[in-house]
Amino acid sequence: MSDPIIRGDVRLGKGCVIQENVIIGSEEGMVIIGDEAIIRSGTVIYPQVRIGDRFRTGHNVLIREKTTIGDDVLIGTNSVVDGSCTIGDRVSVQTGVYITANTTLEDDVFMGPCSVTSNDKYMVRGAELIGPVIKKGARIGANAVILPGVVVGEGAVVGAGAVVTRDVGDGETVVGNPGKII
Repeated sequence: MSDPIIRGDVRLGKGCVIQENVIIGSEEGMVIIGDEAIIRSGTVIYPQVRIGDRFRTGHNVLIREKTTIGDDVLIGTNSVVDGSCTIGDRVSVQTGVYITANTTLEDDVFMGPCSVTSNDKYMVRGAELIGPVIKKGARIGANAVILPGVVVGEGAVVGAGAVVTRDVGDGETVVGNPGKII
């Protein structure tokens, strides 16, 4: 095992625990991590990332540049947060989740294990990348897929394995492939 590698302008809050084999920052911008973070082994945090207090990761997490993460957030083992994402307070991202670039997760969102967001509607090089918006208190089930530009409303529920191709209203529940409101 190796000690953590901290490069460039990295500001760690009080009481942070950084385990072995972690890489934080580079010479390309600042990283700010709030108080009492626990960053587990294998995690890589790119520059230009701002993270709030009481942040926790599982093992082998990747957080890309220009991402903002609030307070009391968990990013689970083997999860990826691509660049330019916004994650609110008290968000729980479970094991193996992929959060594509330009995605917004508002406060109190739950992302179930192996759920996926996508941002490239036509899968063509150079296309505009539009991530989904998961509103406050929404819950996304295991293995669900949220397609580009979709808005999942406040308090909505996306069932396990659902493929969400259209917006989901506040408080609605969506299941199936393609996702249907029940």
